[in-house]
Amino acid sequence: MGLMKPSRLNFDAPDAVCPMHAQKDHPKIPKEKVGVLLANLGTPDNTDYRSMRRYLNEFLSDKRVIDYPSWKWQPILQGIVLSIRPFKSGAAYRSIWNNEADESPLMTITKDQVAAIKTALAAEYGDSVMVDFCMRYGNPSTKSKVEKLVAAGCTKILFFPLYPQYAGATTATANDEFFRALMAENWQPAARTVPPYFDEPAYIEALADSVERAYASAERKPDILICSYHGLPERYLKEGGDPYHCQCRKTTRLLKERLGWDDTQIMTTFQSKFGPEEWLQPYTVEEVARQAESGNKSIAVCAPAFSADCIETLEEINEEIKESFEHAGGEEFLYIPCLNADPLHIDALVGQIRKNLSGWV
Repeated sequence: MGLMKPSRLNFDAPDAVCPMHAQKDHPKIPKEKVGVLLANLGTPDNTDYRSMRRYLNEFLSDKRVIDYPSWKWQPILQGIVLSIRPFKSGAAYRSIWNNEADESPLMTITKDQVAAIKTALAAEYGDSVMVDFCMRYGNPSTKSKVEKLVAAGCTKILFFPLYPQYAGATTATANDEFFRALMAENWQPAARTVPPYFDEPAYIEALADSVERAYASAERKPDILICSYHGLPERYLKEGGDPYHCQCRKTTRLLKERLGWDDTQIMTTFQSKFGPEEWLQPYTVEEVARQAESGNKSIAVCAPAFSADCIETLEEINEEIKESFEHAGGEEFLYIPCLNADPLHIDALVGQIRKNLSGWV
């Protein structure tokens, strides 16, 4: 008796073959592959009210992001926040939207990163490794991409959240969604997740190189480099033991040491505060103003926690935070872009993939 066909597999795939030592009537199945699924935060499908509301509802309903009890938070979210914030967020996205591709910069950059990683891995592993990407919120969803990889014959999947530093609200929730997607599979692939890579030499080298290139091309050398990381409620660190704060500070220290700087030339701050709680400090928007008022009229800002430029960097840093600096008397504001698809960054990411594929390929 032949084996019943599992519904996920693509039996019409060009590389479908009958498994070795199988019975004659065994159906052909896709050639076994290893999947590499990269994951980023997410992006709305468009900037209109409904697209923004749908995206923000998914994002702000995540218990990893906002851990208030549902009975307390959901009425506020559904009644107040999602009535107002989609308009403001939509306007912010419109100011940076990639109109030619009709998508957010995060989507464009992630596609570029994945294309470069595909090329690098194909040169090393041929067609035995399949590379794709998903978003934790919005599209393409994690579930849809896990289904696609399984259907293509991936019996092993390496899941790679593109966050250098670990946080429950980023890395952990991305992993949660990946594991939920696996729960829907009858024939589950073996799975691994890539750990945080903030202290990997190749990542620090890529960061340092981006800073050195930016400083070399600046008309005026910045007085200080502000390393601005996405913030978290301080309570997540003190009560939950989230390592994010420590890993951010270590990233800055390693970058400082690689650049050969002293403590007066670089500092760590946190941005994107939301809600009434105290968040990790100092706040970037306040610190840049303090720097201007204290005499540092030329500053640079980079965002080491973001693997790709997005709303928090292109709009918040390069518009809102820049405005705060200039309003306080600042003169020269240099935003150093995220590593994006820079070759050194791609090399660092491929290095992490290669290390975590050990024993699989």
